[in-house]
Amino acid sequence: MAFYEVYSHPALIRYKTSVCTKATLFLVVVLCLTYIPPLLVAYRSQGFWIKRSTYEEQPVVRFQYQSLLVAATSTQGDYVAWSTFHHLNNMLGANLRIPAVSVREEDQNQDGKLDRLIFQLQLPLKPEEQVYSVQLLLTFSYQLFRMSTVVMQSLAYVQHSSSVPGAKLFISGDLRLQQRTPLPHRGLYNIYNVSVIDGSSPFASAYDLDSIMRNYQDRNLTTVLSCPMPVWTVGRAAGSPFQLNAEIRYPMEVISYRPGFWETIKFAWIQYVSVLLIFLWVFERIQRFVFQNQVLTTVPIPVGKPHMS
Repeated sequence: MAFYEVYSHPALIRYKTSVCTKATLFLVVVLCLTYIPPLLVAYRSQGFWIKRSTYEEQPVVRFQYQSLLVAATSTQGDYVAWSTFHHLNNMLGANLRIPAVSVREEDQNQDGKLDRLIFQLQLPLKPEEQVYSVQLLLTFSYQLFRMSTVVMQSLAYVQHSSSVPGAKLFISGDLRLQQRTPLPHRGLYNIYNVSVIDGSSPFASAYDLDSIMRNYQDRNLTTVLSCPMPVWTVGRAAGSPFQLNAEIRYPMEVISYRPGFWETIKFAWIQYVSVLLIFLWVFERIQRFVFQNQVLTTVPIPVGKPHMS
């Protein structure tokens, strides 16, 4: 008569011993080798404690309607200039030229955040004047909100020069964030929420481009205009203004920050457990072999009472 299996279950056997035995010593050694080496392996493999992480966010950027323009009109050091700061304009005297300026900011994807600045400037010149180089500063309000709240004032620096006098300069680039150190993972970060250019100062040193850029570059957080291909157009007609057109985009940024305590622990725990599972599998089979084959003397005790018929 044929038999077939209708049900099965594993039998649990407990192996007991006294405290001062080789089996106890073996168990202590196995526990140490199971849980400590995975920690050492994960730590020595680098990156156990995460010190820096990144995330993506599109900043909230707004043009501050503050500008400073310097244009060289000869190769001997002559220049004309203009700014939105009345103290500087008063100091320029005969070098002051009042341009026609048009500014427009656009939200192209209708997500509530501005995506692009279109800046157009027409600089009037005397018939004998030509433009050989242009330097332009534009200031912005720059904010981040996803992790720590960052509020700061930043700028974009536009510069181009040529040995041939120009009629028009076209700039198209991205306003990119630059970091020297990571941001905190939470809290308010507003130490740079001050004017990049001190427009209230009556002193010429406050508007010196070297001084402005030197102080600006000392900051941890700055913005820089990434413009790989400025277009310099020559052949300005007599009496025509010099034109400067700039399109500045506000792209998505990859922000570096210092992770908080729980994020650091979570990342370390994942690495530790992934190595620990391998050690648990290996030493569980070693223990099974040792105790089932009585390599070390123990007392096996089946769990559960057998059914008495």
